[in-house]
Amino acid sequence: MNKPVRRIAIFCGLLVLALMIRDNWIQFVQADELKTNKHNRRITIARYSQPRGNIIVDGQAITGSQETGGIDFKYKRTYKNGEMWAPVTGYSSQVFDANQIEKLEDKVLTGDDDRLFFNRTVDMITGKGKKGGDVITTLNTKAQEAAFKGLGDKKGAVAAIDPRTGKILALASTPSYDPSTIAGARDSKAWNALTADKNQPMLNRALKQTYPPGSTFKVVTAAAALENGLYKDVDTKTDSPLPWILPDTRVELQNEGNIPCKDASLRVALQWSCNTVFGKISADLGNKKMIDEANKFGFNKPVDTPVRAVPSIFPKDNRPQNAMAGIGQASNRVTPLQMAMVASAVANNGKLMEPYMVDKLRAPNLNVIEHHQPKQMSQPMSAETAQKLQSIMETVVEQGTGKKGQISGVKVGGKTGTAQHGVDNSGNPYAWFISYAKTDKGSPVAVAVVIEGSDTVRDDIAGGELAAPIAKNVMEAVINSEK
Repeated sequence: MNKPVRRIAIFCGLLVLALMIRDNWIQFVQADELKTNKHNRRITIARYSQPRGNIIVDGQAITGSQETGGIDFKYKRTYKNGEMWAPVTGYSSQVFDANQIEKLEDKVLTGDDDRLFFNRTVDMITGKGKKGGDVITTLNTKAQEAAFKGLGDKKGAVAAIDPRTGKILALASTPSYDPSTIAGARDSKAWNALTADKNQPMLNRALKQTYPPGSTFKVVTAAAALENGLYKDVDTKTDSPLPWILPDTRVELQNEGNIPCKDASLRVALQWSCNTVFGKISADLGNKKMIDEANKFGFNKPVDTPVRAVPSIFPKDNRPQNAMAGIGQASNRVTPLQMAMVASAVANNGKLMEPYMVDKLRAPNLNVIEHHQPKQMSQPMSAETAQKLQSIMETVVEQGTGKKGQISGVKVGGKTGTAQHGVDNSGNPYAWFISYAKTDKGSPVAVAVVIEGSDTVRDDIAGGELAAPIAKNVMEAVINSEK
């Protein structure tokens, strides 16, 4: 081979080598970057080239797929009773991507999950189209209906949990929206209207919004008092003078009305929701011990259900603010899910189970490819402390502010709350109720309800009036479904 030909051969060889290196670089190094690039429409087109798998509640699909007649997107997502289930499903949109379960379990729903490789291979050999798998949830249809209908046109949220397992039974948020209206390629107008709505119908208030918990947090404060040995008996007097001045201030902490709060026992203090008793407990224990107890209930960290709930916050703060946080005010902020977890831990004798709402992932051939096993998340309190709290929470429902949570023939424990907010507490208070129900099979349900806004006259807004009846209906729905 003469010299010019050899040089050309070497040059061509280098070009081939460079091409191979570049090709492998694109396929193995840049693959994920290119796949997720917002300008790569092939992924979205492939996602909607066949019907998606379904999200299942109580054996019934609450989602579906509809042929569009379009060129790029053959199918679009549909939802059954979309407004009610939106806080669970999220949306899947040809233009605006997806969120919540639709996003987190997208690979299973589209059939692209590695665990569905065998199914894809069989379908390819037999000439069938690719099929998506199903996501089977823990939700209870009747409980969800009770929560959604109970909220009605009020702004608020409901979270319900099975304390024994951590299964999420209901997750409602209002106002809501129908994900079907933003599923198609021509739904930009509906999307813009939803995102511009000042009432935020796309906000999942059960998981993504935090509120001052008001007096419902006094359950955590009572747990801290018992766990730290500040008080050992829920029926002995506490060291709670009247008036009581917030630490390092001249500000007197007020109670709501003429109620028996001076040196009140924990039972009486929870029954009548005495601010002075629980504010002083928080002050006596100090900020660190209060944070430690709140953290055991799941505060100050995100909770994955698998949809991530924003962290509930019990803050590091000065002495007067720590006292106010102990009664659910100041910078204390919670999600409805978090307060359902508090009630759940009490009902489950001190064990807090990890909340979850995806029970199984199922292949198109109905084989289960993943089954969630219940896990204990933490132990916020001893069984002895939990049973003491059950006793005084049941007094709240039987003789105190939570009477509208009573269920005939069922033992119910609860705590009402009316949380102040706004500049100088000028806003309508948030109405709270947390509760659990006990049957001969244990405690099948714990609930948290918050009403963020209503047209009720300010003086009539109270957790016992607005939120407790909703919680009662949700608990009854769960109990009846177990019969």
